[in-house]
Amino acid sequence: MSLVMGVDSSTQSCKVVITDAATGAIVRQGRASHPAGTEVDPAAWWEALQAAIADAGGLTDVEAWAIGGQQHGMVVLDEAGRVIRPALLWNDTRSAGAAADLIAEFGAEELARRTGLVPVASFTITKLRWLRDAEPENAAHVAAVALPHDWLTWRLRGFGPEGESPRGPVLDELVTDRSDASGTGYWNPETGGYDRDLLAAGLGHDAVLPRVLGPDEWAEDADGRRVGGGAGDNAGAALGLGARPGDVVVSIGTSGTVFAVSDERTIDPTGTVAGFADCTGRFLPLVATLNAARVLDAIGGLLGADHAELSRLALAAPAGAQGLSLVPYFEGERTPNLPDATASLTGMTLASTTRENLARAAVEGMLSGLAAGLDALRDLGVPLERALLIGGGAQSEAVRTIAPLVLGLAVEVPEPGEYVALGAARQAASVLAG
Repeated sequence: MSLVMGVDSSTQSCKVVITDAATGAIVRQGRASHPAGTEVDPAAWWEALQAAIADAGGLTDVEAWAIGGQQHGMVVLDEAGRVIRPALLWNDTRSAGAAADLIAEFGAEELARRTGLVPVASFTITKLRWLRDAEPENAAHVAAVALPHDWLTWRLRGFGPEGESPRGPVLDELVTDRSDASGTGYWNPETGGYDRDLLAAGLGHDAVLPRVLGPDEWAEDADGRRVGGGAGDNAGAALGLGARPGDVVVSIGTSGTVFAVSDERTIDPTGTVAGFADCTGRFLPLVATLNAARVLDAIGGLLGADHAELSRLALAAPAGAQGLSLVPYFEGERTPNLPDATASLTGMTLASTTRENLARAAVEGMLSGLAAGLDALRDLGVPLERALLIGGGAQSEAVRTIAPLVLGLAVEVPEPGEYVALGAARQAASVLAG
């Protein structure tokens, strides 16, 4: 039996699965926590990766591996391969002004055409612009820019600062994949190459960027194992789920994401749909919402109901909740772009204002927000035939039952699993097979 390893280095933790390359069955697994915050020393990720691998029984009998991870973060290296400053994560919003500056300079339509993205604070290019403006001395020392999973792949292959790694600081050995490259804001999904002018507009000068491995390409680690290019977290999940064109993945976590596998590239100058690539050669247009499972938490707390009770209440009410309607913008909203919006409850009558109807309105309102993401994909011509419901919110019986009615699609709910890590393991099995 040939074994491969897949990693999910997420915002909160590092998960490792070691699987049978032929069947995908999990043989063993491990986990380690990451520190909280929106600014993290990458050394903490490296320590967690080593701990999670050890928890999973080590790499001795593993023949190939790949790393998936959180998108967009900024890891900047000097000429000696040293990390210059703590990494800014995707959820660090200090670069919102930099995003506005880039849009003013280039125009949203031009940026969407060149990169598939309209900059927001989460993307790497805006973090580089922030670094240029707020910390010019650090920016001047940047010799290479990597994303979290790129840097971890580089380190696990044996590269890194002199004295800390067997293969030394060879910056040209940084590698990535097209899915994570597509979230930087300076990669062109049509040409498959970096837009160096945009990189310079962000950082202030050119720098080494990870080589983008194609779906059938691999690198090697110090022991000769094949190493896949890895994946951004959403692309890794799509691969782990086996999503195909026509599928849309609806992830209901703290926030919500709606992303589809598509054969065609999308361009959305409004910025509602991010035109990401996937890690198989296709595309992964994505919509993000701010209000997802927390909507259920808020209404459950108001009703004094746990998740099971909230689900029971919602299913006891009729569709439409007798006219009671919740617009769940508790923390503003990203899709539609209403950062200062608040939630509202309408349609209250003596008949409609019941615990059951409020629970139903919460589920329907949350799902309606995600359905707006599906509508945005449809407006761009993305074919949608089946929804795959994942994340903590998908474990609610009420959500599973009501989702087909609100989303207007057949819905499947896969068994809970570490789909990003499983996607990385699937990629590793593919490069092992050549």
